[in-house]
Amino acid sequence: MIFDKLSHDVIGAAIEVHRELGPGLLESAYRDCLCFELLKRGIPYEKEKPVPVVYKGNVIECGFRADIIVMGELILELKAVGNLAPIHTAQLLTYLKLTGCKIGLLINFNTTKLMDGIKRVVL
Repeated sequence: MIFDKLSHDVIGAAIEVHRELGPGLLESAYRDCLCFELLKRGIPYEKEKPVPVVYKGNVIECGFRADIIVMGELILELKAVGNLAPIHTAQLLTYLKLTGCKIGLLINFNTTKLMDGIKRVVL
């Protein structure tokens, strides 16, 4: 139930960003504006959080970064692409596995209607 409320609140913030900016900007612009919107709404988050890889029991810093992790539980993978591809979902699934988070939102801001660009991914 907490994930439903959290997802709802985050999607509301993303819709607000999309209403203001529309499609056509870089992912980094949407990320920073979404972080501003989350902060304004009192939703704790971490931006560009490093995601280490554990390989054969060793932590390897590979430079992976999750776009946004909300409340340590919900990963947001942001895109600004023509169409989401299976590799985008695979990337989010990998981040879920590496972080131990159970749910993520793949959000593509390069759409006319943002809801058409949101995909919920559950591990």
